Amino acid sequence: MNWGPFEAVRGLRPDGQLPQVTPVRRILSDLPSSADVYGDARTALEPLRERIQPGARIAVTAGSRGIHDLVPVVKAAVDWLRDAGASPFVTPAMGSHGGATADGQREMLEGLGITSESVGCPIEATMETVLVGTLPDGTEVHHDAITTKADGVLLVNRVKQHTDFHGPIESGIAKILAIGLGNHRGAASLHAGGIPSLGGNIEAAAKMIVAQGKILGGLAILENALEQTAAVEFLEPDGIAGPAENALLQRASSLLGRLPFDELDVLVIDELGKDKSGAGMDTNVIGRCWVHGIPEFESPNIAAISVHSLSPASHGNASGLGLADVVPARLLEQIDLRASYVNALTSGAGGARRSRLPMVMEDDEAAVLAAVTMCGRRHWSELRLARIKDTLSPNELMVTPALLTEAAERFDLEITGTARSLTSAGRLGPWSDR
Repeated sequence: MNWGPFEAVRGLRPDGQLPQVTPVRRILSDLPSSADVYGDARTALEPLRERIQPGARIAVTAGSRGIHDLVPVVKAAVDWLRDAGASPFVTPAMGSHGGATADGQREMLEGLGITSESVGCPIEATMETVLVGTLPDGTEVHHDAITTKADGVLLVNRVKQHTDFHGPIESGIAKILAIGLGNHRGAASLHAGGIPSLGGNIEAAAKMIVAQGKILGGLAILENALEQTAAVEFLEPDGIAGPAENALLQRASSLLGRLPFDELDVLVIDELGKDKSGAGMDTNVIGRCWVHGIPEFESPNIAAISVHSLSPASHGNASGLGLADVVPARLLEQIDLRASYVNALTSGAGGARRSRLPMVMEDDEAAVLAAVTMCGRRHWSELRLARIKDTLSPNELMVTPALLTEAAERFDLEITGTARSLTSAGRLGPWSDR
């Protein structure tokens, strides 16, 4: 690979010997979990049955990344609607993602497992929107042109904490309606006023669209700390962006997976991506927001973060990479700058700092060495370093001896393997001994 201007860092390698790491796992018990996600989704929709007219064209949304059981929930919705006499189709609801093109969004849906074959209905996509109205602050509210012409819209999304702000309504049904189905134009409009106003504008825009009368409600997916579906709940139209959705958010927040350590010198993250979080890495997990006007997290407190690859499902969108401090040069090959910058520009203040390129080092080992060198820990024998696969998996870690001593004294952590080198031949080592 020709690194262009980054050729200057080839061979640059901080001095030092990285401590060995040992696998540990957080013990999670009594987690709520659905034994039949498909069946639960169908059952949740029963309150709708009398409202479905024969032959009605009903749009079912899909688009959020990283939802463990997205395909069975969407398929359940499609099958249930067809059994109820409707004519369902799936439409992308992902704002500006996929390079802000209809074909790009179809490709992203395919990457999520959503195809006409897998869900049993057509996929219809467009970037065209209809102007629904204007909020008091001048924000235009746009709605997907295809779903505007449908007889009804069933929203499907996971409810969870947002990565940019906190409030009564965060990431969930209202967001997929106001931003996801706003396509590029609507998403950009809602983000243009800055992140401090985003939560309130999502609520107001969602209620404005619901008032048009075509939103049937939402299937809300709640996930536990192991990314498994904990429950699938139906949200009535009048509950969207209101107390009913807030109650689901509170339940979801209590189930969120988090790092078992509040203080880290270095966090090594194997992979970031849009299928892991809208911000590439879940800000609630890494304790970094980095958005103008939004206060930073009190915990966890992490001095330096290295990130080592971009997930294939991101299709080159490296949005959120700026939350990291150091990356290996090979990650540069995975980035589609146009897709990343379109996402950053649409996000407004949410993209400004997060779209920056971190320090680039020659390989994985050099990147971790750089992070350790800059973390502020003089004696590496005391280094509090943890490695995770991604921010969806904060309960499986590799830790240095300083953290291992703490883990051995905790009832909620178990040691699952033996000590091994963090890197081998410049690359991160395998997670398994096999």
